[in-house]
Parts: sequence; C-alpha cells; structure tokens
Amino acid sequence: MALTRITVPDTVLQVKTAVDTALRTTTSSTFVVADNTAQVSITPLAATSKFLITCCGTFSSVDGDDAWFASIFRDSTNLGHSTRGLAHGNSVPGVSVTFMPCSMTILDSPSTASAITYGLRFRSYNADSDGHNTARLGQTLAGTSTIIPTHIVVMEVAG
Repeated sequence: MALTRITVPDTVLQVKTAVDTALRTTTSSTFVVADNTAQVSITPLAATSKFLITCCGTFSSVDGDDAWFASIFRDSTNLGHSTRGLAHGNSVPGVSVTFMPCSMTILDSPSTASAITYGLRFRSYNADSDGHNTARLGQTLAGTSTIIPTHIVVMEVAG
C-alpha cells in the first residue's frame, strides 16, 4: 500500500536556517557570496511550493561617500533588482563608518522539486569614483571582538 501525502495550501512544510558569525568584505562591484555562510540548501517537497525567505545582517561601507547593496539569491538568480538588490545603504562623506542593520524578505515560487540554494550576496559601490570602497557584512560589537551574526531563514509553504 502506497502512502499519500496530503498538503493543505498555505501550510509550512519545512524550515531551514543558517547563520554566519564572521566579518565578510568585498570590493566587488557585482554581487558575491564573499564566503558568507548565510546560505541554505533545500529540496522542495512539491514543485508547487512557495518559499518565504528572510535574511538580516549588519552592513557598512568603509570609505566615505560610498555604498553597499545586498540581495537574496536562488542559486544564481537575483530575487531583487539586478543591480540594486533588495537593500542598500551608503556612508556619509567625511564621517566614520556607519553600521546599517537591514532585513530583507521575499516570497519566491521556483516551480521545481529539485534542490535549490537560497543565500545572501552583497556588493560594493564606489559612488565617489576615488578607487576605494569595501563593503562589509557583519560588524563587531562596540569594544569587543564579537561579530553581530547574519541570519537567513527559508520556509517552504504548500502551494
């Protein structure tokens, strides 16, 4: 006798999480992982499933008057805007580094039952064209070496 799976629409089928507790940097002008471990591999239980993805982290741009952009990717597909992603921020000229906590949320319908990976990618933007910019993910808590963690949560929802 074969078992039949019954799924109720809008029911959470599975939840996976990942956390990164290291400081990550990039000077790349294109979205990169930069070794961050806020990446979740998941195999959908149904091709009709939807995925609710949330990701939070603390970003900064090291050089004054420059910026960072962050997005959530499904494998190599940017789920945000192709160049601006889902979140961004900039530093202020002549002012010390500004740490910017951010949270991104998106609902995705990949239409597949094959394994996929959702993850955070970020990039730098050299707004003042001075040749210097480093985007940072994860900051140290004031006066300590403890990194503020980056989190990603992926929830599969029955379609």
